[in-house]
Amino acid sequence: MTEFFLRSHDTMSDASPENEFLMLIVSSPSGAGKTTLCSRLRAEFPDLKFSVSYTTRPPRPTEVDGREYHFVDEDTFRTMISQDAFAEWACVHGRYYGTSRDAIASARQHGGGILFDIDYQGARQLKASYPEVVGVFILPPSLQELERRLRGRGTEDEATTLRRLANAKGEIGHYVFFDYVVVNDDIDQAYGRLRSIWYAEKSRRVRHATGCEKLLAESASAPDSPNDAQED
Repeated sequence: MTEFFLRSHDTMSDASPENEFLMLIVSSPSGAGKTTLCSRLRAEFPDLKFSVSYTTRPPRPTEVDGREYHFVDEDTFRTMISQDAFAEWACVHGRYYGTSRDAIASARQHGGGILFDIDYQGARQLKASYPEVVGVFILPPSLQELERRLRGRGTEDEATTLRRLANAKGEIGHYVFFDYVVVNDDIDQAYGRLRSIWYAEKSRRVRHATGCEKLLAESASAPDSPNDAQED
């Protein structure tokens, strides 16, 4: 059974979206390529901070604690839940995952943006708590290709692979909760689309309203130039 938790008193963000700080969620079924796409986006845009989630699953051979995830045991995770440490948390594939509230606050202080590599449950919770968050859902071109990619990773046993494939069919149905959908049939083209979303969202009028109003105020208080003066 899927388990998730939404902090009921976090019905809106405590920060206005009228700034350039962007909260970006990238989500997908396992094997659709979101980790690769997120890595490329982070490499190109250093001011985009990565939200390192907490998880109770064991690390894969190439993963480093504190880089891909904070790996903790279930007791530690449940203690953090009781301390209200998570902006969202969920049980996915039998393992717990959660986003630290402190990570969001720290990223906001530095500006730029924060990137969340989370599943659809966490995405729904964050969008409920932070209305300004932008969600991107990555899809494989087909379920057959998704299976090929999962088996090609060679990081899970057969039972885990079959469970991820079965869950993917349900996860795809949650695409409606996201703002954008990117089909990863070619990694370079998919990254180009994700990159374009980043630029478009960073350029939204609402993110620059404060700066625009400041320019208008400066213009209103500035003396007229000689060229503007007209004789009656």
